[in-house]
Amino acid sequence: MASHPRVLFANPPWWGPPVQMRARDGSVRERWLAGVRAGSRWPFTLRAYSSPDKFVPGGYLPYPFFMGYAAPYLRAKTQAIVGFRDSIALRESYQAFFAALARDRYDFLFIESATPSWDHDADLIRQIKQRHPDLKIVVTGPIAAVADRVFKEAPVIAAIRGEYEKGSVRVIDGAEGLIDYDLLTEDEMNAAPYPHFAPKVAYRYWDGNPQGQKAPHAQIWSSRGCPYKCIFCVWPATMTGDDPDGTKKRSVRQYTADYMEGFLAELTSRYRFKSIYFDDDTFNLGDRHVLAMCKVMVKIGLPWSAMCRADSIKPDTWKTMKDSGCFGVKIGFESGNQHVVDNIVNKRLDLDAARETVHYLKQLGMTVHGTFTYGLPGETREQMLDTKRYIATLGLDTLQESGTAEIEGTPLHSLALKGSLAKYRDAQIAENYERDVDGRRKGDRIKAQLKL
Repeated sequence: MASHPRVLFANPPWWGPPVQMRARDGSVRERWLAGVRAGSRWPFTLRAYSSPDKFVPGGYLPYPFFMGYAAPYLRAKTQAIVGFRDSIALRESYQAFFAALARDRYDFLFIESATPSWDHDADLIRQIKQRHPDLKIVVTGPIAAVADRVFKEAPVIAAIRGEYEKGSVRVIDGAEGLIDYDLLTEDEMNAAPYPHFAPKVAYRYWDGNPQGQKAPHAQIWSSRGCPYKCIFCVWPATMTGDDPDGTKKRSVRQYTADYMEGFLAELTSRYRFKSIYFDDDTFNLGDRHVLAMCKVMVKIGLPWSAMCRADSIKPDTWKTMKDSGCFGVKIGFESGNQHVVDNIVNKRLDLDAARETVHYLKQLGMTVHGTFTYGLPGETREQMLDTKRYIATLGLDTLQESGTAEIEGTPLHSLALKGSLAKYRDAQIAENYERDVDGRRKGDRIKAQLKL
């Protein structure tokens, strides 16, 4: 191996078969199934506007956050020559991806994966290894929570648990096997390089909610982690913490105002983004952080939005968000039944107070996107209907209704393995419970069966 190893962080293609879609005018059109993986808390497949090697704007396309931070960190901490390839954003074919690997001839390949894409990814890794026997392949992402399966099913030299800046450095320095959690401290996080945005795809990342997004927009973080322990939530349990049973402390690390101002100033000077979306696990954890970010956004001068909780800041802080350019927020409700929220999801959210928050935000002139899930373990049909009734009282601008996906390393996955969890006392895996790793697929089935 050369003294300066060549490393690629890749988000490889994930295509399904084309499907026939009937339009409102009765015509039939072909749409490809495509997956979103790195950057999505719940990887899943969707009907894409694009096709292999033909990018068409539109549709959900998340920025691969953990990979975006790990690549420049490795570059700064080692002598490695580091590449970055987001095939999902490129919408490239498998042939184009293989051609790029053959052309650039890397020594190490890092791939982030989770159960929804793992069968596909394991097969792809086997194909890559056949083509490049000397290539050292490393798997990251939630799938590392079941590392035994990873090593059994794919020819990889290492699996890194959690966010993987430090773990990638250890691999380049010679470590193999299971690389356990080694998260950046808050000080290290604020001293780290800014995340990588590749010029060819920087404008392609898109999330149309909440309403008011202006294209192109940048998806960014102002923090990592969330202290709450929703049964299905992936990243706080598997990436920014190790908490598969919901019994451990979950930490939150926030970027400073100086770091964020420097990052956003550089990013917006290089790319002419028209809006900013803070895709933190929970952006508004406390008034102090939110007010600091509002001051930053006043200086940046772009409209912005954020992923939030309904109950974690004061009303005056919501108004300051609006005054600093925040046009809308996403809020997770999960269920419209308080018993389900308290005893199955373990979200610690007062639904009546959350409704009042939504109405207040609407009065301020902000848009609100709500997220809900069906098919929680132990949830009854009547409780699912309570969610539909609750939604009707909110006056949301947009909403997402999905099936509850089961991803490895989460309390929901632990529940399925163990049968019960103390922190989720009414969560039950009944005989007829639908386990599925793809929330879109499960949601479609449930809504059709129950006519939701």
